[in-house]
Amino acid sequence: MSLFDSRPKFAVHVAQTDETYPCAGNESLLTGMVRLGRKGIPVGCVNGGCGVCKVRILGGEIKALGPISRAHVTMDEEDRGYTLACRVVPQTPVQLEVAGKLNKPFSKGRAESATAAPSSQQQ
Repeated sequence: MSLFDSRPKFAVHVAQTDETYPCAGNESLLTGMVRLGRKGIPVGCVNGGCGVCKVRILGGEIKALGPISRAHVTMDEEDRGYTLACRVVPQTPVQLEVAGKLNKPFSKGRAESATAAPSSQQQ
């Protein structure tokens, strides 16, 4: 890729971080984010094998790069807008939300440390 990337881009908005980044119509939603050094969508294997980048498309059109593992996205989930960000490219501007895994590790860690601190102070 050259310094001046002239490929047409589509805006991709990540609901949880309220950030928008440009993504070319021939690169995955995940690759577009990583290329810019942005964060928001969790990054794993980047080829559909781990399911870490699972997102729900809230708006916009996407196109699949290939099959999506049913181990990570069931047919029911796909019907409700879920997909893997590494396996789809934008066809129009896209709005998405990360499917759960973005918040769980942080929420759980804070909850455990918040409950542990008061009990240790009371003893």
